[in-house]
Amino acid sequence: MGTLEGKRVLVTGGSGVIGRELLQRLASKGARVLSADRLPLPFAIEGAASLQMDLADHNLKELADFDPQIIFHLAAAFERSEETPDFWPVNWHDNILLSHRMVELASKLPNLESFIFASSYLVYAPDLYLSSEYGQIRLLKESDPKAPRNLCGAAKFYTESELQFLKTYLKPSVRVVNARIYRVYGRGSKDVISRWVRAALSGWKIELYNKQNKFDYIFAGEVAEGLVNLCESQKAEGAVNLASGRARAVEEVISIINRVLPGNKFEVLDTGSRQRFESSCADLSRLVEFTGWKPAVHLETGIKLIADYESGPKGSVIS
Repeated sequence: MGTLEGKRVLVTGGSGVIGRELLQRLASKGARVLSADRLPLPFAIEGAASLQMDLADHNLKELADFDPQIIFHLAAAFERSEETPDFWPVNWHDNILLSHRMVELASKLPNLESFIFASSYLVYAPDLYLSSEYGQIRLLKESDPKAPRNLCGAAKFYTESELQFLKTYLKPSVRVVNARIYRVYGRGSKDVISRWVRAALSGWKIELYNKQNKFDYIFAGEVAEGLVNLCESQKAEGAVNLASGRARAVEEVISIINRVLPGNKFEVLDTGSRQRFESSCADLSRLVEFTGWKPAVHLETGIKLIADYESGPKGSVIS
């Protein structure tokens, strides 16, 4: 395993739910960390400097001057699975253009060693895990067919392709890892589990459909831990699934929230089935092969951590 001590590490999207967890882990390992994000960090992180900029528009000279040896590219925009028309320009600006500029920057950095990209399972062909009938869970492998499900998935796949071009033709010495991340939830996040926890704490009503859908949920802190492990493992390269390796139904999530917060009123309006059923789950063979690690935070523990965070003072999020 490699060491991060003393390494110059750039993190894009450091203010996000994964980024905050990642910055703290990198700083704790002695890396020289720089976060670049359009939004400010919600709290100071000792050992991590930050720049507030729009990476799609801003002059990137400050990043080039930092001369990173490692890049973690997390910055991205997301919407629901079927995006609204308003998301098209957002996707272009925050996903495609921004990522293109980061790959372009990487091609010019003289001392770059590794580029770790936060990709998504949405690059996989949806027919692998969507069905008109509730069915068996499909373990998705990195070698499975790719046919991005939506705009975000298409943007992620395009960036993976650009990074392959970088690796093949421009900087063969750079190690590229495309971490295909599944359904993230975490403290201080906008994800659906966090929204449901806040709804339970506030007594709000939520609408639910396709409650039998099964997703591979992974806690944001575990995503950060996985990214660090993939960075430190010199044999890790190419596409790697990053998830919990266990699919849980939406109705299970609701049941867990009710158990974690038994005294809170949590009204759920079940609107039935509207779309094809999803049963997606990651095959973690490559992750384990490369790192000897896999996530250990179960959904019950993660939801308890979110409930504690939402109920108490906000601050450092590292586990």
